Amino acid sequence: MNNWINDKLMPPMMKFVNTRGVKAIKNGMLIALPFIMIGSIFLLLGSFPYAPIASWFDKTGLTPYWNQAYNASFGIMAIFAVVGIAYNWVKDAGYEPLPAGMTALVSFLLLMRPTTAVLNGSKTVISSNQAPDLLSGFIDRTWLGGQGMIAAIIVGLLTGWIYSWFIRHHITIKLPEQVPPAVAESFVALIPAFVIVVGFLIIYILFDALASETVTEWIYNVIQTPLQGMTDSPIGVLLVAFLVPFLWFFGVHGSVIVSGIMSPLLIANALGNAKVLESHSVITAANGGHIFTISLLDQFGTVTGAGMTIGLVVYMTFFARSKQLKGIGKLAIVPAIFNINEPVLFGMPIVLNPFMLLPFVAMPVISMLSTYFMIRIGVLPYFTGVQVPWTTPPIISGLLIGGWKVMLWQIVMLVISFFVYLPFVRKQDKILYAQEEENESKE
Repeated sequence: MNNWINDKLMPPMMKFVNTRGVKAIKNGMLIALPFIMIGSIFLLLGSFPYAPIASWFDKTGLTPYWNQAYNASFGIMAIFAVVGIAYNWVKDAGYEPLPAGMTALVSFLLLMRPTTAVLNGSKTVISSNQAPDLLSGFIDRTWLGGQGMIAAIIVGLLTGWIYSWFIRHHITIKLPEQVPPAVAESFVALIPAFVIVVGFLIIYILFDALASETVTEWIYNVIQTPLQGMTDSPIGVLLVAFLVPFLWFFGVHGSVIVSGIMSPLLIANALGNAKVLESHSVITAANGGHIFTISLLDQFGTVTGAGMTIGLVVYMTFFARSKQLKGIGKLAIVPAIFNINEPVLFGMPIVLNPFMLLPFVAMPVISMLSTYFMIRIGVLPYFTGVQVPWTTPPIISGLLIGGWKVMLWQIVMLVISFFVYLPFVRKQDKILYAQEEENESKE
């Protein structure tokens, strides 16, 4: 099995993960991480889980300010994505990346047009087909967040690829060496940026003339919505919950691989929940809520590390008889609180350890699937869209992403992890203890 995984499965998988496009998506989304955290703070303040404080925010007029800060950070994630993806593609190709990022932003905005009702000067509602001339300069923020995420990824990838092709084939304007580098770089970008913008403009014109929706809307309806539907299902949850620890078992960083591919969709789901919460004050399936967001993976799949190994670490630290397991447990317990479990993955080890394969894979599946169905039947609330740093300790993270009910459920999952690992680690502890006793008797 190990030989088949390493010889047959992993090479094509690693080749795919290390392609320039996948790396551009992964690294491009990382650019947005600080603003996700900042926006999450204001989203939490704007929809505070404790009613008296939330009411006080409303009465004092602070809530609109919290929402303004959220909309200007977390609410425009697609902008960060499109710039970051094109930037990282061109940077990885070895060229000056900033002009490519700006070209991608221009192209992304070019593909959109106002589609929602707005107010004119007399405060009467108008739509785009009633008075299109009155809507000039208006950017529909609907498509700057989660609903524009896949369009942003596509535009970012295409821009990065085309821009790099032009630079690589020296189809640029070259200025004398005496020209300052900043000026020279701007002229280098002129031809590829012009071609890219004109190309997207032609696409916009075709959709404007022939279709009843914009390019961004078409991508959302035809590509993004089905993809989000596939992920936001028990099968999607099961696959992600299984793959992360399964890849880790063979020494491959499953968290990076799976989250690198899934993060754009899961972040889009989280942004959708945040928008629903802002509009309706409550998230339900009826008003478009998503169960499988990035928080389900981070706080119920990889919390305390891949495989949810906190139960294993607790046994090793406080109940193990073998010196080896007890020593590793003491080393691993503090990092585990901050969701880092490499000490136990490679120190115990769990990697390539047949004793640990079943609980290591089963625990995230149990946790994520049970949480999914608890939300689906209404026992737990939908996650608000708040995202916390991945190093946030459990219990605290549960409270922040969903309130006290989610916090208590997270505690239940952490306790269950102890009993899931118990029979397996006890068996290994017994073997190691016997070996240590035998070695001591020989001495």
